[in-house]
This record gives sequence, C-alpha cells and structure tokens, in this order.
Amino acid sequence: MKSTVTVRLDEDLDRELAEVSEALGQSRSEIVRGALRRQLSVLRFEELRKQVMPFAEARGYLTDEDVFEDVS
Repeated sequence: MKSTVTVRLDEDLDRELAEVSEALGQSRSEIVRGALRRQLSVLRFEELRKQVMPFAEARGYLTDEDVFEDVS
C-alpha cells in the first residue's frame, strides 16, 4: 500500500532537488524516498546506540575507535 505525504520545501531546497533530479535522471519522489530511508536508518541507529552505550561504557568501550580496535 502506498500513501502520499505532502512536504513544503523552501525555494532553495526545491531548486536543489530539481537540479539533482534532472542531473541523475530520477524523479523528485525517488530522491526524497531514498533520502527519507537513509535518514530513518540513521535515526534508528542513533536510538539503538543510546540504548547500548551504557553497557558498552561499562565494558570500557568509550569511543568508536575502542570498538574498531577490538574487532580488527
């Protein structure tokens, strides 16, 4: 099932979206859907990270580098 969402854009963002749409040969809707998917993924990741951080800090993982160092 598809639904419609109306979003108001300021002139600069609307112009930039139109330019990118034309340059990539993608519809404005395709670009907006892709951007929304990526942003929702980032927000979900950040929320999960907040939930996990107390456990990670308790085990000495204070930065991303601490994690990368341990797994590489």
